[in-house]
Amino acid sequence: MVRSQFIVVSDDQALIQKAQQFGQMHGVPVQVQSPEQHQATVTELPSLVAGNSAVGGTGTGEGAKVLQFPGNAGQSDTRRGVATINQLESVAIEQAIAAFKGNLTEAAKALGIGRATLYRKVKQYNIDPAMARKKKAA
Repeated sequence: MVRSQFIVVSDDQALIQKAQQFGQMHGVPVQVQSPEQHQATVTELPSLVAGNSAVGGTGTGEGAKVLQFPGNAGQSDTRRGVATINQLESVAIEQAIAAFKGNLTEAAKALGIGRATLYRKVKQYNIDPAMARKKKAA
């Protein structure tokens, strides 16, 4: 069973509130961490996953993908310096597609969404997965 979770790393209360609303709309639990908390989590993640397997856990960490989100997406609302959820989602999708070299099935799994949903979002945001495949061939 796949369990999706949306982790927001920010000190910006407006962004946190938008992310929580997004999570509620899509039925995904939202966990909020400060940048310092997130760094500590990333540092101890390998030992947590190893510990889960060592104590007879189900190994749910196996195959999990952690995609780094840029600190500054570069596509922000110039009025407040905050990127919209759609901009963040678009960047995350582009990164996942690039990370899996154009393999949309694997990118969808890493994002925690269905393949059909990813295809719809790729079309919605005018993302060209062929660019990632071309980088793979080069």
